[in-house]
Amino acid sequence: MCNGKMCYGHGCLTSRIGKWLLVIGGLNWGLVGIGMLMGNDGYNVVNMLLGSWSMVEAIVYVLVGVAAVMKMFCCKCSKCTVDVGGEAKM
Repeated sequence: MCNGKMCYGHGCLTSRIGKWLLVIGGLNWGLVGIGMLMGNDGYNVVNMLLGSWSMVEAIVYVLVGVAAVMKMFCCKCSKCTVDVGGEAKM
């Protein structure tokens, strides 16, 4: 919840993509941490999948960062700006 409004619920496409980017980024960082605790750093899934394309890998990391900033400030579109009671604010 964000300021009495629901964020990333059944909002706009941008909010839903941002939600999935945060999930992917969070799982990736969790796996990186597990790998570090186990003494190796081979659990970076984004790097495993896109390591040969370093530019695409960097873009994925930037998009995850943008999704985090969007989550902090909430989307202000009409699909995402819904009161807790379920009515859209105008």
